[in-house]
Amino acid sequence: QVQLVESGGGLVQAGGSLRLSCAASGIIFSINAMGWYRQAPGKQCELVAIVASGGSANYADSVKGRFTISRDNAKNTIDLQMDSLKPEDTAVYYCNVEVSRSRFGSLYNYWGQGTQVTVSS
Repeated sequence: QVQLVESGGGLVQAGGSLRLSCAASGIIFSINAMGWYRQAPGKQCELVAIVASGGSANYADSVKGRFTISRDNAKNTIDLQMDSLKPEDTAVYYCNVEVSRSRFGSLYNYWGQGTQVTVSS
């Protein structure tokens, strides 16, 4: 089975920075898309940023220009550099990967356990 381990969450002041990381392990032939989602209390889960296997990235409008997503295909890791953090960024952040276990195999989504990010004003 595929496991995702997230790290880097914590408490920061508004305007500060935080870097999240996610490492995928297990039986993996290839990873297609990798992304970060977040869910604040009482709100729906939303896409924060996603990066394709070729490196192209897309961001939610609310984080564009402040967050940067990157991936290391050799290590099966993904990072989210968060700068100029705002209180509204407070949420549990979840890593998601789209995995194929064999050539021509189906793609499956796997989720990390979530890491708390709290931004104080």
